Amino acid sequence: MIGSFRVFDSHTHLGRARHSGREMTAETMLHHMDQCGIDHQLLIPFPVMANEREEHDLIAAAVKSWPDRFTGALCPHPYQPDQQFRDEVRRGVEELGLRALKIQPQFSGLNPMGKRAEWVFGIANEYRLPVVFHTGSGAPFALPSLLIPVARLYPDLPIIVAHSGGSTYYLEAIVAARVCPNLLLDVSSLMPHHVVDVLKHVPASRVMAGSDLPESAAVELGKIIDLPISDADKQAILWDTPRRAFSS
Repeated sequence: MIGSFRVFDSHTHLGRARHSGREMTAETMLHHMDQCGIDHQLLIPFPVMANEREEHDLIAAAVKSWPDRFTGALCPHPYQPDQQFRDEVRRGVEELGLRALKIQPQFSGLNPMGKRAEWVFGIANEYRLPVVFHTGSGAPFALPSLLIPVARLYPDLPIIVAHSGGSTYYLEAIVAARVCPNLLLDVSSLMPHHVVDVLKHVPASRVMAGSDLPESAAVELGKIIDLPISDADKQAILWDTPRRAFSS
């Protein structure tokens, strides 16, 4: 906890990053969590992986070892053969107990308005997996507004707008969220005054906080604590919204 607030960090990465060489273990993550007062985290594979199955297994092992601290996500490449994609999602849900699907359009080239995205989101909807979709860097496919059609196609599927489009496109994320009630906003990377703007239009019950990387945790979570909003809204952003999204 941070003060009186329980904290569910909705955006973290575990494993090995092929593009950057960064490596993060569960033990190191737990150390950072305890230092920062984080109760629970969503573990997501890094965007570029040498072997996605191994990374999914690594996250599943962390969740199995520390189920009270971690929830896991999988990130299968959307352009692999159909049956291979479906089989890995099925394995992730039924065998590994993973609870979310991450999509990285800036690395995979997935157009959220394309037919392939409709199919991928349909698989997530079939397995009742909330989709965490990276937005911001990587435009045009990472533009928040491009999620509107697929959010309308699957109105019961929670779609988390990761980073809320960043400081450049956060107003787009606000518009998209106002149009589609199943779009939830992860405000990691936004400046505090941007988060205030978000909350003028989108209720805290649809907003969540995330660190992305351990060295950002104190800043990302602290900015929510310091916002000029009610304690109830702070608790919603820090715990209630992500807990509801990833535990259902």
